[in-house]
Amino acid sequence: MSEVQIDVHVKPELKLWIPLSIQHVFAMFGATILVPILTGLSPSTALFTSGVGTLLYILITKGKVPAYLGSSFAFIAPIIAISSSADFGVAYALGGAFCVGLFYCMISFIISRFGIVWMDRLLPPVVIGSIIMVIGLKLAPVAMDMAMTGGTGTYHLAFFSIAAVTLGIAVVSSIVLKGFFNVIPILIGIIGGYFFTLIMGAFFPAYNLIDFSGVKEAVWFGLTKPVIPKFHWIPILTFLIVSLATIAEHLGDTLVLSKVVGRDFYKDPGLHRTLAGDGIATSFAALFGGPPNTTYGENIGVMAITRVYSIWVIGGAAVLALVLSFITKFGALIQTIPIPVMGGVSMMLFGIIASAGIRTVVESGVNYGEKRHLTISSVILVLGIGGGIIRFPIADGLNFELGGVALAALVGIILNLVLPRSLDDTPEESAEEMIQDGLSKL
Repeated sequence: MSEVQIDVHVKPELKLWIPLSIQHVFAMFGATILVPILTGLSPSTALFTSGVGTLLYILITKGKVPAYLGSSFAFIAPIIAISSSADFGVAYALGGAFCVGLFYCMISFIISRFGIVWMDRLLPPVVIGSIIMVIGLKLAPVAMDMAMTGGTGTYHLAFFSIAAVTLGIAVVSSIVLKGFFNVIPILIGIIGGYFFTLIMGAFFPAYNLIDFSGVKEAVWFGLTKPVIPKFHWIPILTFLIVSLATIAEHLGDTLVLSKVVGRDFYKDPGLHRTLAGDGIATSFAALFGGPPNTTYGENIGVMAITRVYSIWVIGGAAVLALVLSFITKFGALIQTIPIPVMGGVSMMLFGIIASAGIRTVVESGVNYGEKRHLTISSVILVLGIGGGIIRFPIADGLNFELGGVALAALVGIILNLVLPRSLDDTPEESAEEMIQDGLSKL
């Protein structure tokens, strides 16, 4: 373990506190605003619920876990599906997200009573990894549509050029840049793509995709009017099934953070508290019209690089996010980001998500020579990426529909539970063992 610069409970001097908190805002910013932009929610509201959610998380974990909570990518597909459904809409998607937070709290109670061994049985790496691959690859057409057509449905070379430049800047930044800048390639890509679009528009006015009229008309301070959640069992069930994967993600993030900081957060304050904090933050976000929250690996990366683990720094970043969310002109400026720019960074982000799923199954030692593992992964991938769907009428004008990530996750879990294990089937590592092994090699 490297020498700690600022430990968890140490409050840094103000001259250090502010820039250290700003670092964390930069680290989470690109991904946090990308989710609402892709799903049609408000970026300002996402910043607001991210800031408040992080403060709630700090409170619930007794100020012992320096984790930042931002928008979750795992729920992009179900939010888009429910929001665009003729039977439902964005309010019902938020209702599903609200129930996810309550489900987290229920699981945290079970963990406090019975531990997490049952989670390893329910969600082994072969299931988790395959679901994560589906989450990333299912979103690939969304990224390509934004990059190729700018969301218009019609291909144009100008759109693709912007997306390609944005992607190139993000890729080069992630490989070439060192230190703190290495953990914010998405933000650097968005800024670079934005300026490229401005330059292109200056030389070719017909391709000027940035309109500042909304920024001029916006008042300086305010908060976007929230969307009130509505509830129906179909969206709720869809979101709850997807949340099984995000719960597993939470377990991994908490373990990695424990290793980085040098404390066992599974025991103190306890995994039940970290998961409850995540859940309450997610339910709060849904009540105000924001996307579900999750602990951010980007901010864990910042802590690993700087060796600054202060809860005060994380709290300061949350307060800064709150301040930005109330500056309406700032939110209007975010809305001017061209769709092809977001398409460019999405090509990288969604690919990274899918690659993380591949890494999960590889590092856990999943043996695809075993037909059991091969069958589980194959069915999950085809159902999730191929558009598998269950649909049948349940009332006049209302259909039950379960598809995409949710259906793939449900079928994968069932297959894992019912398919017999071969005698020569070597038990997979648990998520905790897998991450510990990986960290020991660093």
